[in-house]
Amino acid sequence: MTDAAWEQVPLENYEDFWEPFDARFHFRRTQQRAIDEPSPSVTFDLAPIFASVPAQFAAAQQAVNAQALLAMTRAFGAAERLIVLDWQHPSWWFRPHQQAVKGDQRWPVEVFPDGDYYAFLTQDLNSGTFGHPWDQTLCVFGALMRDLVPMLGAWLPVKRGQR
Repeated sequence: MTDAAWEQVPLENYEDFWEPFDARFHFRRTQQRAIDEPSPSVTFDLAPIFASVPAQFAAAQQAVNAQALLAMTRAFGAAERLIVLDWQHPSWWFRPHQQAVKGDQRWPVEVFPDGDYYAFLTQDLNSGTFGHPWDQTLCVFGALMRDLVPMLGAWLPVKRGQR
């Protein structure tokens, strides 16, 4: 096991992760609701961030990523690695604790969906986030709800779901 925060999944294994994700969440490439959001889940409206001026956008984007990293380190053990899906791009293994401990600011894929569909998921697909850049939303479900929903809910509007 490496101590790197990020490890690219070999391209030949791309469908090994997308196929179960598609089957579980019925992923569709659409402008709205690209997945069947799990229950329970909370989907945050990111439109206020997308509508902000560039400096505010960058700060808010960094805040979403930082809060997600904090919630992931709380929710998952130090040995836990998440699968990160970036539609039509390489997938990654992600170790949140390594990202936090090393203070590495590099995110090959961010939680904040600034250009594509991004999913951060436990290997069993029971917890994670799904970012939709065109719907301008971030869905949070599973173990991440305990910490991430209150953090984001303190400053972002809820589009769907309950806190």
